Amino acid sequence: MGKKARARVLADHQAKAVGRAIRTSPRKLNLVAQVIRGKSAEKALNELTFSPRRVAGEVKKVLQSAIANAENNHDLDVDDLVVTEASVGKNIVMKRFMARARGRGASIQKPFSQITIVVSEKEKLKPAKKAAPKAEDVVSEETKPAVKKPVAKKAPAKKAAPKKKSAPKGDEEKA
Repeated sequence: MGKKARARVLADHQAKAVGRAIRTSPRKLNLVAQVIRGKSAEKALNELTFSPRRVAGEVKKVLQSAIANAENNHDLDVDDLVVTEASVGKNIVMKRFMARARGRGASIQKPFSQITIVVSEKEKLKPAKKAAPKAEDVVSEETKPAVKKPVAKKAPAKKAAPKKKSAPKGDEEKA
């Protein structure tokens, strides 16, 4: 009885993980996400491990979750995984107030954000098989055009010597 299974959004060679309610602004989180986009999963983990940013630890957890999803749920090879997408979005904003002068209050916004990481298996390039030549392409010895012998190239022509500039008329009179 229950609901029908939802169709899979990603391709068969992809897996994803989502980290929600990460306590930092999306702008700061996106700086960390830019570092790992397009890199292999192993290199991305190394980058996050040694990153000086505080939020890198949270992003590393999400990346490890995406790798585990790829391995356990979709039977992908961990060594061939690449971070194809790392998108950052806004989440809730905690609103606080702080007392200011003359009985006023100043609002303070504490943003949360979320990150979605998609990893996919890189496609291995298979060597292309050479197709058999077509009947049109096969040329027999009789129909093959005669090969011309290369002609010896002539030496380039010598350049004419540059013409001497004549002195202005005013200088001729002085000499």
